[in-house]
Amino acid sequence: MRNLGYVEITLLCSLFVHFRIDSVSSLNSDGLALLSLLNHFDKVPLEVTSTWKNNTSQTTPCDNNWFGVICDPSGNVETLNLTASGLSGQLGSEIGELKSLVTLDLSLNTFSGLLPSTLGNCTSLEYLDLSNNGFSGEIPDIFGSLQNLTFLYLDRNNLSGLIPATIGRLIELVDLRLSYNNLSGTIPESIGNCTKLEYMALNNNKFNGSLPGSFNLLENLGELFVSNNSLGGRLHFGSSNCKKLVTLDLSFNDFQGSVPPEIGNCSSLHSLLMVKCNLTGTIPSSMGMLKKVSVIDLSDNRLSGNIPQELGNCSSLETLKLNDNQLQGEIPPALGKLKKLQSLELFFNKLSGEIPIGIWKIQSLTHMLLYNNTLTGELPVEVTQLKHLKKLTLFNNSFYGEIPMSLGMNRSLEEVDLLGNRFTGEIPPHLCHGHKLRLFILGSNQLHGKIPASISQCKTLERVRLEDNKLSGVLPEFPQSLSYVNLGSNSFEGSIPRSLGSCKNLLTIDLSRNKLTGLIPPELGNLQSLGQLNLSHNHLEGPLPSQLSGCARLLDFDVGSNSLNGSVPSSFRSWKSLSTLVLSDNNFLGAIPQFLAELDRLSNLRIARNAFGGEIPSWVGLLNSLRYGLDLSGNVFTGEIPTTLGALINLERLNISNNKLTGSLSVLQSLKSLSQVDVSYNQFTGPIPVNLISNSSKFSGNPDLCIQPSYSVSAIIRNEFKSCKGQVKLSTWKIALIAAGSSLSVVALLFAIVLIFCRGKRGAKTEDANILAEEGLSLLLNKVLAATDNLDDKYIIGRGAHGVVYRASLGSGEEYAVKKLIFSEHIRANQNMKREIETIGLVRHRNLIRLERFWMRKEDGLMLYQYMPNGSLHDVLHRGNQGEAVLDWSARFNIALGISHGLAYLHHDCHPPIIHRDIKPENILMDSDMEPHIGDFGLARILDDSTVSTATVTGTTGYIAPENAYKTVRSKESDVYSYGVVLLELVTGKRALDRSFPEDINIVSWVRSVLSSYEDEDDTAGPIVDPKLVDELLDTKLREQAIQVTDLALRCTDKRPENRPSMRDVVKDLTDLKTFVSTSASVH
Repeated sequence: MRNLGYVEITLLCSLFVHFRIDSVSSLNSDGLALLSLLNHFDKVPLEVTSTWKNNTSQTTPCDNNWFGVICDPSGNVETLNLTASGLSGQLGSEIGELKSLVTLDLSLNTFSGLLPSTLGNCTSLEYLDLSNNGFSGEIPDIFGSLQNLTFLYLDRNNLSGLIPATIGRLIELVDLRLSYNNLSGTIPESIGNCTKLEYMALNNNKFNGSLPGSFNLLENLGELFVSNNSLGGRLHFGSSNCKKLVTLDLSFNDFQGSVPPEIGNCSSLHSLLMVKCNLTGTIPSSMGMLKKVSVIDLSDNRLSGNIPQELGNCSSLETLKLNDNQLQGEIPPALGKLKKLQSLELFFNKLSGEIPIGIWKIQSLTHMLLYNNTLTGELPVEVTQLKHLKKLTLFNNSFYGEIPMSLGMNRSLEEVDLLGNRFTGEIPPHLCHGHKLRLFILGSNQLHGKIPASISQCKTLERVRLEDNKLSGVLPEFPQSLSYVNLGSNSFEGSIPRSLGSCKNLLTIDLSRNKLTGLIPPELGNLQSLGQLNLSHNHLEGPLPSQLSGCARLLDFDVGSNSLNGSVPSSFRSWKSLSTLVLSDNNFLGAIPQFLAELDRLSNLRIARNAFGGEIPSWVGLLNSLRYGLDLSGNVFTGEIPTTLGALINLERLNISNNKLTGSLSVLQSLKSLSQVDVSYNQFTGPIPVNLISNSSKFSGNPDLCIQPSYSVSAIIRNEFKSCKGQVKLSTWKIALIAAGSSLSVVALLFAIVLIFCRGKRGAKTEDANILAEEGLSLLLNKVLAATDNLDDKYIIGRGAHGVVYRASLGSGEEYAVKKLIFSEHIRANQNMKREIETIGLVRHRNLIRLERFWMRKEDGLMLYQYMPNGSLHDVLHRGNQGEAVLDWSARFNIALGISHGLAYLHHDCHPPIIHRDIKPENILMDSDMEPHIGDFGLARILDDSTVSTATVTGTTGYIAPENAYKTVRSKESDVYSYGVVLLELVTGKRALDRSFPEDINIVSWVRSVLSSYEDEDDTAGPIVDPKLVDELLDTKLREQAIQVTDLALRCTDKRPENRPSMRDVVKDLTDLKTFVSTSASVH
């Protein structure tokens, strides 16, 4: 066939265009406007394209039932409803040509860009819903022209700027929703002109200033939400015009003054929410006038005084939350009249006296959270008759008497926490009668008797704490659901149940200070997630089972003060994360196990009073991480102290007493951090190093030690030792004086440590604490400051919301990261900060950064961490240098799993739980094995809560959950959202706010948008996966794993917090995925 000529092609094109114009021109103007709108859409579903584009012979869009379109009798478009249709792109200005439009609903799509000002031309609009999209920019002033508008929904977008004052022209407006945007400035007074308003949601924005006085004109207003902003000023709610107000949520703002007494005039109120509003003063008695109120939440303020008895008149009240305030006095008996009350939360106050008996008779109660007060009295039998009770949390009070034996017969019971009281008697036998019990915490009381055997049938039980009681008998079998068990400091007898080895979720076992006998069950080696195992101070015997090497994540292992024997299995070299090893007071023999040299995180080694012998091996000096103690005392070591021991420059406590060691102590001169030394009862000779004399040192039993005449020491000290020249022998009374002085020093140091670590009545006792907060300087601090030229900027390796991080290289391969915290001006806040940071130092998990040391100074604080050579996950993922190996999928998956373990530990195994509040790649540090370690946990709450304003945003843009984008909201769900963002970064290789994304689009919305247009619904990873992983993910199983991780990330970043999984669920899902791939690999 011959080619067409230019003239022929031109003629054909003209005919085609003429035909197209002729066919389209039969449509009315509304139809043409709709077709024009399609040109602005990036993605259009089949339902639209099949009915809009392919049916152009009709005169109106309704002649052939265009999808989502309804016309009036004249053929003009009256309704355009494309909600949840998977649309994306922008809303074109042609929308303004639909002059007869009454209803426009484009909600639940992924539109972006600006709101077209031409919408102001649609003056017939009564219903406008553009919510749940990605619109940005300001709300056009011309929206004020829509004077027929009744419903305006612009919530859950990225709108910014002010609310236009023209909004006051919308006099027909009934429902206004602008929440979850970036709107700022003051709320306009003109909004008071919208007198028909019944519902107004302005929450989760950046509004400041006071609430408009014109709000009092909105006499039809039924629901008002302004939470999570930066509003201030005094509250003036409660005029006579609030009679119809049903819900008032003012939470998470920075108001001044007290709860307005006039609030009692709002007689229709069902929900009154004023959480963390910076409120002071007393709770007004007028609140007792709220007969219809079902929820009162005034938690986390600075309210003082007594709880008003008038609250007992709120006969519809179901939830009363007054926790985290400064309330005092007794709980008023009138609260017992609240027959519909379900949740009573009064924890963290200064309440005293007994709980009125009437409260225990409220049959609707589900939650009784009264911990951390000074409440007293007995637990009445009425508590056992509360059929709906789920949580009974009374820890850290002064309750006494016996716990009613029938507690637990109320079948709904999920949590019982009575820690830190003075309860006596036996443990109720039926606590798990309803088979729902998860937390069983009765530690630090005076209970006696046995643990009920029925506990073994409690399949839901996760956490058991019965430490510091007088319990006895044999240990029962435990259910496999258990993740934490502490039975320390009791009088349990018999053997350790082998069934503990079946509790695969166990993270902590503490059976210390009992009378347990028999062998250590080898089945404990099945506990791959176990972090702490403390079996000390029992009567256990036999060798250490080599199977314990299966506990590869062990951090602390303490079997001291038993009757164990044999040698230490070399298979324990698998404990790569081990920090504390205590074998003291047993019958172990042989040389110090050489595999210990491979444990580069070992910071505390105590093997005292055994039968270890031979020379102290030189490789002990290679244990650079040793800091908190090296105790080799009471063995049969011979020879001299190896010179390599001088490399342990961070060691604080050294005890090599009661051996047969000889030679000089000169090697100890370089140990500048030593605070306690005991070299007594050996055969050392020569001068005592001067750096040891001023410490709590013990030298008795070494008759050939002396002191150099040139030492600059006090006359008293000089007189206690023989001179290295004169060889004057010490008198008996002088030796006694030295011993007494040393003992007093030890007692003083121990007393100081107790003062530092004591957290009042909150929490359990902690031995061998691994953090020491010091006011002032120390030798180690001096070395850190010297190594960084007094924290010179050239040593900065990172900056964050809570401080600057420096790299400190102290020599001999010893490196640290030093975070400098700048304190607030409030001394009280700083003292709280100090206590909380000390607590952080006690949190131990292999996937959490361990706080090595903390110093308080006048202007700042210094936190010392182990330096992580691979930097942060952000560095590894986004800043890889050229030539570096690509982070493959297997490594990324293991990183995701490690982070989930650490975060799950903070959420579910710390008591009370720790919310991180700033999970992001920069706060996840990578060690030399590419194992992730979460950093900065707990700091956001400590430092942000110490500021004056409660309006501080916690977290990092791109990682903040939608529900708390502009305000500090403490929730596990917000951490889960941030974790989901990190998962998406691992899958895609993109940043949370990547430059490749359209403006105002983050990684979550980008992924959802891309996947919604992807045809293969079963391959969610396909279009978004990092191109660097494509070749690796050709493997079917790995690709399936990546798909499942993507799905998990999308569940974690669900807009609704209640739909997100818990971190414990995340760990389970990822573990199952790892098993899936491993099993598949083994099959092949």
